[in-house]
Amino acid sequence: MTEQSGTSTRLTGAVQDLAFEVVSALRGGGHVGGVGGSAGISGDDGLGLAAVRVLGSDLLLPSVLLGRPADRSDLALLQQAVTVFPPGSDASAVSAWSHWAMTHTLLGLAGTADTVSTLTRSEQSRDGAAAPEPPRAAPAAEPPTDWLDGAPWQTLAHQLAVLAALAVPGSDSGVARVAAHRPVDVARGFVRAVRRRDWLQAAGTGRWLAVLDAVPDTLGLDAGLDFVAEMGGADARVALHTHAARALRAGAAA
Repeated sequence: MTEQSGTSTRLTGAVQDLAFEVVSALRGGGHVGGVGGSAGISGDDGLGLAAVRVLGSDLLLPSVLLGRPADRSDLALLQQAVTVFPPGSDASAVSAWSHWAMTHTLLGLAGTADTVSTLTRSEQSRDGAAAPEPPRAAPAAEPPTDWLDGAPWQTLAHQLAVLAALAVPGSDSGVARVAAHRPVDVARGFVRAVRRRDWLQAAGTGRWLAVLDAVPDTLGLDAGLDFVAEMGGADARVALHTHAARALRAGAAA
């Protein structure tokens, strides 16, 4: 039990370190190199790979939000996490969707699901000619959303917060479509999380609200996000979601 507790504590710390580096990259404060490398994570680091799996596709959020090329080492780390931690046949819907988000993001940024082999191949063939482009992989089928359809608003908000990495510009996933039809319920979940001082859930639902239309003006989302960031910002994952939400809001207003 003590060993398991120690492992859980180390994993939590590794996830926090990784999220902190993502926030640093989003802020653009002279961040150099990959997010994973800055957090001290390499491909042979089992605990680090587990942290990548927990953070999921948000490892590449700086590229998704800022439109800049993804770091090759980060692409390789995310692909390795996808390979090492596939969802089992009895995996939860959240796990299946998180895995889908990782592969979908890799496809969008690397152009192939086989990112590792693409990144490690020589850019030129031995005779000096340009190497052929790798074959484009077909996107994986989306997991079902029946577990969210018609869910009570409290459950909807909680599950959306866990899957906040899916709240990105232009998202047309099944989860995003469910959220788009229930902005008032997501807003109710945001208010409830703030009142309960559940800053991580508030940050996650706030990030969803930043990409949804028809959010009630009376919610005061911008002020709410500032409050959540101030109160819960010591948690790097809260800082990540609130920073992403404010960046999404700024982009929508531009």
